[in-house]
Amino acid sequence: MSPSHTLSPAPDATVIPTGRRGAMTGLPCSVLLIAIGAVGVSGAVVVATGNQKGESTAAGFAGLAFMVALGVLGVFLFIGHWANRRNRILVDHTGLWVDSGNLRNVIPWQTLAEVGLHWSKFGRNQKVYSLELFPAGPVDRDDPVLWTLVRDEEPSHPGLPRVRYRLPFPAAQQQQVVAAVQQYVRQIWLGESERAVGHIGRPDVKGHRERTRGRTP
Repeated sequence: MSPSHTLSPAPDATVIPTGRRGAMTGLPCSVLLIAIGAVGVSGAVVVATGNQKGESTAAGFAGLAFMVALGVLGVFLFIGHWANRRNRILVDHTGLWVDSGNLRNVIPWQTLAEVGLHWSKFGRNQKVYSLELFPAGPVDRDDPVLWTLVRDEEPSHPGLPRVRYRLPFPAAQQQQVVAAVQQYVRQIWLGESERAVGHIGRPDVKGHRERTRGRTP
């Protein structure tokens, strides 16, 4: 499946901004963690220069190190949320479009054998959702837009392919995503099923880098 540089979603496509919701909640939390880390760094500088009040203790050093670690985590989270803030999916008669703000490609309905919804528990009262798109033929594992969605796992039902696209999206948009997809592919809709905790998984970053070395960014 090659990138759709010239094609565009239909004017009446359903637009679901998946990155904006995450950015609205994730960026403030990231900033808070960065602020905690900055306090930890300031405290470490005070200790290093001998200007602290009272004697230094092992617990104090551990606390400062923990605060710095939170700050580092906040930086990585901020970068991720900021980079994904314009992510969205669009659904029309052609297929499901994945748009990162800079790049866009489509998974055509005609190339799919089945489509379903998976979810798993996250914490006590939350769920994480993913749209599972099972292709009827080969998949380009290294498509510039879609490669992060590719998963190679044992199928949840007999007859389904191992390789599929997995599109995570915010839980609050579950009904909107399902309604938009069912509008066009109700005949191949598998329904909803619970999966093991952590079912979203991770893309094959190492394999992608090895296969595309010198060919793509």
